[in-house]
Amino acid sequence: MKIIAMSIFVDDQDKAQQFYTEKLGFKTKHHIEIDGGFKWLTVTENHSSNPVEIVLEPNASPIAKNYQEGLYEAGIPVTMFGVDNLEKEHETLVNQGIHFHTAPKEVEGVKYAIFDDTCGNLIQIVEQ
Repeated sequence: MKIIAMSIFVDDQDKAQQFYTEKLGFKTKHHIEIDGGFKWLTVTENHSSNPVEIVLEPNASPIAKNYQEGLYEAGIPVTMFGVDNLEKEHETLVNQGIHFHTAPKEVEGVKYAIFDDTCGNLIQIVEQ
């Protein structure tokens, strides 16, 4: 068994696609229109052989919306991305106008920071 995809609920799929590709550097893998105005929208790491896709899933269901809003209000990141150099990545993202919920910190040798993805989520970046 292997991980092929993970979902992140978003409040606006178009805005999420723009943020995840233009600000975070992922690339769009699937952008398929489906009924109801929604899309099968996935992104993957750019210039990588990692096949895992992030599904930018609409939070149209009340269950998804409550889950997303509950995590955000509690300050809990929906997922975590690894980085090689936290300080450099933090500076790059701040220069792109990304708002950080938690400034870079180090706990027991692990550096992390948490930012707002502008689509209803907190994302944690980690340097191990």
